[in-house]
Amino acid sequence: MGGLTLGARGVRATARIVATPEGLPVLEGEGPLALRRTRACGPYHRVTVVGAMSAPLGGDRIAVEAEVRDGARLHVDSAAATIALPGRDGERAHYDVRLTVGEDAELRWLPEQLISASGSDLVMRTRIDLAPGARLVYREEQVLGRHGEPPGTLATRLTVHRAGRPLLDQELAYGPGASGGWDGAAVLGGHRAAGQLLVVGPQFVDRPAEPRMLGDNAVLTPLAGPALLVTAVAPDARLLRHVLDDALRSHLTTR
Repeated sequence: MGGLTLGARGVRATARIVATPEGLPVLEGEGPLALRRTRACGPYHRVTVVGAMSAPLGGDRIAVEAEVRDGARLHVDSAAATIALPGRDGERAHYDVRLTVGEDAELRWLPEQLISASGSDLVMRTRIDLAPGARLVYREEQVLGRHGEPPGTLATRLTVHRAGRPLLDQELAYGPGASGGWDGAAVLGGHRAAGQLLVVGPQFVDRPAEPRMLGDNAVLTPLAGPALLVTAVAPDARLLRHVLDDALRSHLTTR
């Protein structure tokens, strides 16, 4: 892995986490991505991502890689929201997340919101690879613009494979650089916050989740695999978190 690079076209940085049942043999932060070992409950190792500098800015290419090896338990959160900001030259920023969860391992990936500030342009790609017996709780939330401002351009892609087979692959795009209709009634309907919660685990093999609405602006969908997906929109980040937290409490199982 290359080290941190600071150049005229932005920051290049990758943070890495490796969790085993015994501990965290790899915990390497770079540039804007500082990693801190924090107090955990039960069998989990816990890591908090701390923003060491403003990022992602236009032109930045940053990444987080986490590997949860067989039998390990890892909880990852963040100390504050991530804010996508415009760079000096209007360049696009890239933020990649790559997660691998082994057999009889569990990852809880619960960061704070991503805020798309006015004038920013960010592509965020998340790739998750799960062993057949892996467990996952994954939350992502996007807030379109800070208070009183329009959003930047935000494109996201979430790709999940389980046992080498596709489980989920979806793309979303918002803001002035996205195709028309993103703020229409069939997508956001004027809301400023959007998010989803993905829960994967063997508990759904024999008892799949049942599809249903969760209030007026959220839906629970069982996937073609031992998993469920909650998708929600809300007027603001606080209300969005409330919906996703309620779903998490209802479907999270402990071992």
